[in-house]
Amino acid sequence: MATGMKRKRIAKSTSKSTHPLKQRQTAPTRNIVAEIVPRPEDMGPQLERIAASNRTTFEKKVWTLLCQIPPGCVSTYGLMASHMGSSPRAVGNALRRNPFAPQVPCHRVVATGGALGGFKGHPSKNGEGVTIGEKKLLLRKEGVKINEKGVVLGTPWSAFVS
Repeated sequence: MATGMKRKRIAKSTSKSTHPLKQRQTAPTRNIVAEIVPRPEDMGPQLERIAASNRTTFEKKVWTLLCQIPPGCVSTYGLMASHMGSSPRAVGNALRRNPFAPQVPCHRVVATGGALGGFKGHPSKNGEGVTIGEKKLLLRKEGVKINEKGVVLGTPWSAFVS
């Protein structure tokens, strides 16, 4: 941040209205989302492990949201943070402490530009790092396309539901 500049706080909305995307969904869209988003029984064991853990409420929320990202898709730290009203760094820190990986799939979260980001608490440098090879392998097994520079190709998944 430049010297002399001040951060501007944005007040959180206090209204209890539903998410705007939910309001606009038509019946066919809801069916498509239901097919894409893992059903609770698909992630049931992982969600139970998360709920029973002695981790922070925020970490549990991040990991629970993470369970919605389907195999073969990736999302970004920023999209998750935006959905939660948080910051990408806070989401990344919670993912770094995910003790349930890879069943709770933190490997499906990448940086906004498609760079792989970190994995298991280790940052990547130019698409390489201690555990980045493992993250690449997991993503490629799920069908995610990654170019030679270690950048994920395609549009990030953002159909999170609360």
